[in-house]
Amino acid sequence: QRFYRVLILQRRIETEREALAAVTDAAAAVKKRVAVGEDSRLDGNLAMVEAERGHNQLAVLDEQLLQARAELSAALQLPASALPETTGELRAAPTAATLETLQASARERPLLRSLEHREQAARNRLGLERAAAYPDVTIGLSAGREAPYDAREQLTISVPLPLFRRNGAGIGKATTELTQAEIERQSSERDVMAQVNALWQRMDSLQGRVKRLAESVLPALDENRRLSSTAYRAGEIGLLQLLLVNRQLLDARRDYLDAIGDFIQTRIALEQTAGWPAAQANPSPEKNK
Repeated sequence: QRFYRVLILQRRIETEREALAAVTDAAAAVKKRVAVGEDSRLDGNLAMVEAERGHNQLAVLDEQLLQARAELSAALQLPASALPETTGELRAAPTAATLETLQASARERPLLRSLEHREQAARNRLGLERAAAYPDVTIGLSAGREAPYDAREQLTISVPLPLFRRNGAGIGKATTELTQAEIERQSSERDVMAQVNALWQRMDSLQGRVKRLAESVLPALDENRRLSSTAYRAGEIGLLQLLLVNRQLLDARRDYLDAIGDFIQTRIALEQTAGWPAAQANPSPEKNK
């Protein structure tokens, strides 16, 4: 996640620099026109403000990139003075696993498995406590006198011994522990499944956004910028129209990088949440570019 954050910020800075270069060129042209009276001072001020805004945005991104590189360096345990740069390709490549595969993998996560073992141990403990109850023992004493059957006298006394042990406290404690273990396992499994489903749906939505921006929006805006630059040099449009087209293109590129960045981070989070083996087999970002 930190690797791709650095990579995305580097691409953002490249995009901002391209936009700033276009605005700076337009500001220089406007300055010359203002000097000869072809454009108003308002146009000159607009171009200057737009250029300064570009410089400010670039400085903000440089600060964010510095922080992101420091966090990546700390994760890699590099020397304090080493701030790594990243190279790679940004693509909205979905995970190779299906939703069913991820759900099955999530059920085999060590956390859920340990909760299952804990529940089974609590069930075994309850059975042991129930088996620890002592039976009820009663002893009797009989006395009689030898005589014919119809004249025989008998005396019987039965006394229950205080040996019965219901083990109510032990059984109650074991039952409570089993109930808690069942609830914890069920709630944890439900939460993990819900997270996997939510991340899967978010990844699918982000993939659609990236595709629309890459295939429809960005090509049209690139063409608009080319046409507007030609029209501005020919005097067919004013500075406001040129700045509007450049601003639209810059915003679209920002949206594209934000969307593809969110997609990659969501895919990583999905694989980690599901404990998918591929996420452990390919820990290097270079393998997932």
